[in-house]
Amino acid sequence: MASKKRIVIGTRGSKLALWQAEWVKAALLRLNPGIEVELKKIKTTGDKILDVPLAKVGGKGLFVKEIEEAMLRGEIDLAVHSMKDVPTYLPEGLHLGAICEREDPRDAFISRRDGSEFRIQNFESLPEGAVVGTSSLRRACQLLNRRPDIKIEQLRGNVDTRLRKLDEGQFDAIVLASAGVKRLGLAERITEMLSTEIMLPAIGQGAIGIECRVDDEFINQAISGLNHEETAVCVRAERAFLKRLEGGCQVPIAAHARLVDGEKVVIDGLVGSLEGDRIIRGQKEGQIDEAESLGDSLAKELLEKGAKEILEEVYGSSSQNEFNRRSE
Repeated sequence: MASKKRIVIGTRGSKLALWQAEWVKAALLRLNPGIEVELKKIKTTGDKILDVPLAKVGGKGLFVKEIEEAMLRGEIDLAVHSMKDVPTYLPEGLHLGAICEREDPRDAFISRRDGSEFRIQNFESLPEGAVVGTSSLRRACQLLNRRPDIKIEQLRGNVDTRLRKLDEGQFDAIVLASAGVKRLGLAERITEMLSTEIMLPAIGQGAIGIECRVDDEFINQAISGLNHEETAVCVRAERAFLKRLEGGCQVPIAAHARLVDGEKVVIDGLVGSLEGDRIIRGQKEGQIDEAESLGDSLAKELLEKGAKEILEEVYGSSSQNEFNRRSE
């Protein structure tokens, strides 16, 4: 390890993204005495387009593309991402050098408050016709599947913005990733942690990924101590599931993998219709070294059970050959 080296971290400029980048910076300084670390804020497509649902924007890597381009140009040395934003295909020359220990991957149900009291005590207590805010088709699908009587309305913006809109009375409740809420010190705003039976998380939710150039030996060595193997195994299983189903953010796709007894991987996954009236769900388990093949085989199983038809409906008949190939 060189005695002194300057590392530039690329990050989005949101409060949560900066929290994550600062956390990685502090860990790097602790693990690599003598280095210098600075942050470089980069605005991504997803940050620029705030008035349109992400599903309508289309494309992949809406929150990482510009950061990856800066890395390939040599302007930054590594990028800190929320793993749920990272596409399964990375640009040539880049890889995930470390996946950090995961925060709670579950989603948080957050209702409006009167003083210190929540107006609605939990998800099941939502009154008929209640308005719930979320920008995620994955969340909307699972909420509507449980409660087809509620109304889902689009909610974009950072965590503070979403909470402000809730407090202003635009929604009766909102659903956010609990990891982000907790990392920003806002855990007291969480009304209920939604079980994975009610709400299966996004792929990689709660985990921080560090992306860097494959051939940068110094950076790869510097970040190696930040990799959390248990988290990495689970996230790899989830990403293998998504890779087999890959289609962007226009389809409700969810997966959650966990280790049992330190030696067995259990992964749950689902594909749902936009209206929430159909959900195809399954589970696989196996050994740690089978993590990625488990995710892949679970996706194949769901495709055979009806997920393929749901995906084809959303993407149109032009996608049929692609899904046929992936399900072989």
